[in-house]
Amino acid sequence: MKFTYPAIIKKTEKGSWQAVFPDLECCMAEGDTIEEAVERANEAAYDWISLELSEDEGQLPAVTDVRDLELEEGEVVRNICVNIRFTDGWDE
Repeated sequence: MKFTYPAIIKKTEKGSWQAVFPDLECCMAEGDTIEEAVERANEAAYDWISLELSEDEGQLPAVTDVRDLELEEGEVVRNICVNIRFTDGWDE
């Protein structure tokens, strides 16, 4: 399945880039470049969603529309896409 959540990316005071997911509680990533922050954000979202789906009820939060996000100066939004393959019950 494919899951897409927006991440707000901004440059930190120490010069790195930080990606924060407004919909995924405590899910964030950081990198030396914006590309690295996006790559790590993808990994963090994958881990967060996988863990949530492995829980008994596995309810994912609703996705905020990018147009509804209030950005501060210097912040950008990237939609982070995560593909999770479910194999339970499949004979491969």
